[in-house]
Amino acid sequence: MSIFKYEGRDQQGELVTGQLEAQSEDAVVAHLTGTNIIPINISLQPDKSLLDSAIRFDFSKRNIPLVDLIFFSRQMYTLMRAGVPILESLQGLRDSTPCEQLAEVIGELRDGLDSGEELSAAMRHHPEAFSNLYVSIVEIGETSGTLPESFLKLVNYLELERETRERVKSAMRYPIIVLIAIASAVLIINLFVIPAFANVFNKFGADLPLPTQILVATSNFTVNYWYLIVALIIALPIAIRFYLSKEEGRLKWDRIKLKLPVIGSILYRATMGRFSLAMAICVKSGVPWGQAMLVVSNAVDNAYVSYHVLKMRGDIERGTTITQAATASNLFPSIVLQMIRVGEQTGSLDDLLSEVAEYYEREVEYQLKNLSASIEPVLLVCVGILVLILALGVFLPMWNMGGAAMGR
Repeated sequence: MSIFKYEGRDQQGELVTGQLEAQSEDAVVAHLTGTNIIPINISLQPDKSLLDSAIRFDFSKRNIPLVDLIFFSRQMYTLMRAGVPILESLQGLRDSTPCEQLAEVIGELRDGLDSGEELSAAMRHHPEAFSNLYVSIVEIGETSGTLPESFLKLVNYLELERETRERVKSAMRYPIIVLIAIASAVLIINLFVIPAFANVFNKFGADLPLPTQILVATSNFTVNYWYLIVALIIALPIAIRFYLSKEEGRLKWDRIKLKLPVIGSILYRATMGRFSLAMAICVKSGVPWGQAMLVVSNAVDNAYVSYHVLKMRGDIERGTTITQAATASNLFPSIVLQMIRVGEQTGSLDDLLSEVAEYYEREVEYQLKNLSASIEPVLLVCVGILVLILALGVFLPMWNMGGAAMGR
């Protein structure tokens, strides 16, 4: 997907500017018209250079922690449910929030409301803080007069997202620690242990077995060309980040992620859960189908799935049913297709999609709890192979030399 910069006029005739991530310029036009904004100018933002995209830090970009965004949404729901005016609510939240970046954003939201903008229009100026899904749900709440309920829906959605992220971090903590320990051990052995043994072997002038030759060659390369290894460690993340910043690279990687052993099924189920929950929220809130599919495509957080969701959007706009569009995408499992078909026939699509989201939430939770147990055998095999190579490489020549000495 690409970044488009747009200018338009809202219903009051006020100038609205911002940026939007979308598949094409037509998708930006559809999104703006769906939010009652008349587009004036839409331009594609140029790709950043390698240096800009990989190592330049943009200090003007404010990344709002998810927990602070949940606090903001919950407080807005509480204050508005109590009848506190929006301006007073924003003023109080700006003074009480512990996050400086969020306080600055809230202050700018209040300034936007003072200038005559609606809350959703003011939020649209801050894509680094409020996603398309967030803004769309707020906008639906404004037009339907159910803004407090919209903030409550967002609280539930964001809390589920935070819990999923925390479960993933917790499950990956043990494997990451083990991998770091293995990498550190290999580095220490190559820099200090193998050279000491190599000196001993050289004094005897004996022919070294193949495992030992491999270890010695690896150690010599590490000692003599350490700067190349350091450069590779620095350049590799930069190159990967640059590749993933391209639409084609992100699309391929997000497709590969869903097929990775062990972790791929978890990511797939989590993505299906995001799709179901975001779609349920949009349907229940009355978001038009064209806008809803665009919002959901940004909510799934996977370029490959997002691409197919946007294809579904095009099929739906051409008159096909949701079930037909979902089936043609070859993306969804049978349980989701069945729920969509039944929901479309009975008019309870939002409720059934909410059930699908809950189902995938339980599935992800169960798999994350067992992730360490699934990865542990793989790690044990890797550690065993490493120990075997070191044992053969270090002790095999010593056994040969000892046997030769005893033979004499």
